[in-house]
Amino acid sequence: MIDYGMGNLRSVSKAFEKVGFSVRITSSPDDVKKAHAVLLPGVGAFRDAVHNLKNLGLFKEIVRHVESGKPYIGICLGLQLLFERSHEFGITEGFGLLRGEVVLLPQEVKVPHIGWNQIWKRKNSDLLDGIRDGEYFYFVHSYHVLPESQEVVLTTTDYQTEFVSSVEYQNIFAVQFHPEKSQKVGLKLIENIKRRLYG
Repeated sequence: MIDYGMGNLRSVSKAFEKVGFSVRITSSPDDVKKAHAVLLPGVGAFRDAVHNLKNLGLFKEIVRHVESGKPYIGICLGLQLLFERSHEFGITEGFGLLRGEVVLLPQEVKVPHIGWNQIWKRKNSDLLDGIRDGEYFYFVHSYHVLPESQEVVLTTTDYQTEFVSSVEYQNIFAVQFHPEKSQKVGLKLIENIKRRLYG
């Protein structure tokens, strides 16, 4: 799990450890090179996240990790950083691993979006096994992703407007919500990730 100074790593690591993951928290590019899978959580500003990752020498190493076909799991900022650019505090370039951008939620909704909301499945995936359509997860965010291709969209969420709440593409899986704050259903999702990675 990548520590780049953005967010509460303890609650994320505890949730992953609870279902049997062996989690190593690191800021080392060498650890990323050796990792079987990378977990990138994070809350806060996109620009700060990019700045911190580049300063630590992690930005390009994470991109190499994903391009090599190894698993990537993203939570909140870890979803947004996958895309080409964000409009938060001006335009900042992301990893560019998925085509699309990150934009502010519409003016007519309350920002930030905080609390429990439903996810709606847009394709079948073993990552959602045992999780019913319309299940509630916990969200805290002001920006959302706009993928160019619907092929990557795993779930959407209605918040007076519909936005993408998770993506799945090849070795990439990332969510806008916080499974570590989503109680039993969040742990079920993390269990499904473990089963996908390790059988």
